[in-house]
Amino acid sequence: MKMVFAIVQDQDAADLVDTLTQNDFRVTKLSSSGGFLKAGNTTLFMGVEEEELPELLEILEKNCSARDMPTSLMAMSIPGDSYIPEPINVRVGGATIFVLDVETYKRY
Repeated sequence: MKMVFAIVQDQDAADLVDTLTQNDFRVTKLSSSGGFLKAGNTTLFMGVEEEELPELLEILEKNCSARDMPTSLMAMSIPGDSYIPEPINVRVGGATIFVLDVETYKRY
């Protein structure tokens, strides 16, 4: 058994959760926010059997697209409290995925 944590952009979360449930994956959704852009993220928790992991990772890859987003640095946390007055494009999206071994799993 594996425990998968996937941190995705809010824009990708709804369609991703729908696709996961349509493919019989159980998922728990938790709202979260990133530290750099302070933008909304969604963290998904999924327990899967090891043989289901490749299918799950494929669904995550297909549904979590990277994109460029213009942002104001006013919303960014920069070491030293620096400030650059012009907006910059920041690459966001995709997914950050952690896969952990599960020692014990019980469902009541």
